[in-house]
Amino acid sequence: MTTPEPVDGARGPRDDRSTAQRGAVRARRADLLDRLCDLFLTEGFAHFTLGDLAARLHCSKSTLYTLADSKEQLAVRVVGHYFKRATDYVEHCGVAGIDDVAARMRTYLDAASEALRPASRQFIDDVAAHSATRATYEANARAAAERLRGFIDEGVERGAFRPVHAAFVAEVISRTVSGIQRGEVGANTGLTDAEAFAELAQFLLGGLCVEPGQPAGTTEEQ
Repeated sequence: MTTPEPVDGARGPRDDRSTAQRGAVRARRADLLDRLCDLFLTEGFAHFTLGDLAARLHCSKSTLYTLADSKEQLAVRVVGHYFKRATDYVEHCGVAGIDDVAARMRTYLDAASEALRPASRQFIDDVAAHSATRATYEANARAAAERLRGFIDEGVERGAFRPVHAAFVAEVISRTVSGIQRGEVGANTGLTDAEAFAELAQFLLGGLCVEPGQPAGTTEEQ
């Protein structure tokens, strides 16, 4: 009796088990990242050792090493995970479905404010104090500013916003967002990061929006 040749594309029980195991491993890692993220947001991370983190999360250090090779690399990964989670939250708050560009910009800024709300001052300070996590933070700020510049360009083109130099406004936004995220705005004003984003939204839209009956004017090349 000969063993039948496997059919191309056919899956056996062993393949199914391997796929299920890989899915379970990914799910456990995702859960661990979420729990680390929540802990870091609440308490910061600079003062923790890997042993501390393992004890708090009721796992082994070897489990943490499946996420990163060192505490520093783990911090970078968790901070990156937080910003990805925050970006996903902002983009899924209905921004894309809003036709009115001012309302879309307001929704985007409100969502960004809400996404920052869980971040404690200790977390913000720890991120700012370490070059690798700070770089992640600043890249996020630049991406947010570029997104806002797109709203401004569209608003000016539609006549909903006053004619402004979008690159200049984007630069002001970028520096303000970076200042918020580094804790400088909060230290100088007493505002939380979420409150500072809300004030930024009010300031931007109050200065950009064209009043009813007011001509928008024309723009120079941006």
